[in-house]
Amino acid sequence: MDPTSPENNDAKHQQNVVVMRHGDRIDNFEPFWITTATRPWDPPLVEAGRLRAFRTGRKLKTNLGFPIHRVFVSPFLRCIQTASEVVSALCAVNDGPYIVSIEYGLCEMLNREAIRRVSVPKDGNFGFNIAELHALLPAGTVDRAVKPVYEELPQWEETVMGARTRYERVIKTLADKYPSENLLLVTHGEGVGVSVSAFLEDITVDAVEYCAYSQLRRHVFHKNKSFTAGEFEVLTHNGRTGIGYKIPMANGAMDDAM
Repeated sequence: MDPTSPENNDAKHQQNVVVMRHGDRIDNFEPFWITTATRPWDPPLVEAGRLRAFRTGRKLKTNLGFPIHRVFVSPFLRCIQTASEVVSALCAVNDGPYIVSIEYGLCEMLNREAIRRVSVPKDGNFGFNIAELHALLPAGTVDRAVKPVYEELPQWEETVMGARTRYERVIKTLADKYPSENLLLVTHGEGVGVSVSAFLEDITVDAVEYCAYSQLRRHVFHKNKSFTAGEFEVLTHNGRTGIGYKIPMANGAMDDAM
């Protein structure tokens, strides 16, 4: 039996959650792509984005120092493609197994801050075909039985604060749902920013690069098939993994975090 399993009467371990942004999206490199795209709100990765995602997967395996047990991914194509490359890279180093599930709560902010109004579907239907998205993920990795935290997309024109609350809730809920497992969440820039700002007091995230990732860790205590958990500690250093943030100084100014 796994010593960190909640079936054990008394166990303690550290749970890790890695939150990663997707790779380089095509519409930021080919501005005319949107004029002929059938799904202008859902751009794929460029080839450089796929390579960056694969290399980041290799970096995770080398640098994290712990295994990833389960992957959750936004339904947007750029995130699905990123997760596919990352999991493929992890599998190339270690056979896994890796379990991948689509989570609507990790989706892009559904507002004009994140999606150009001209790109939004006129009928409001973003039209994600989950079976087709599953087919884009590495064979044998998809867990179709997992019930998502958000069973459908948020409504269009959610507020920025509403989206940030959503990201924070999804991170906490997924961690609590799988307290004995280390998680990788593949999402969008704002979600990665929230994974730092929600758990590191008073900081302001001002940069999240493509394939940037944060790392959270907490202690989990199992007893009699139940568990309690400590607060998440942010292990991400400013600028080290593609995330830049500032902390307030005593005089009210902001300074780069060390």
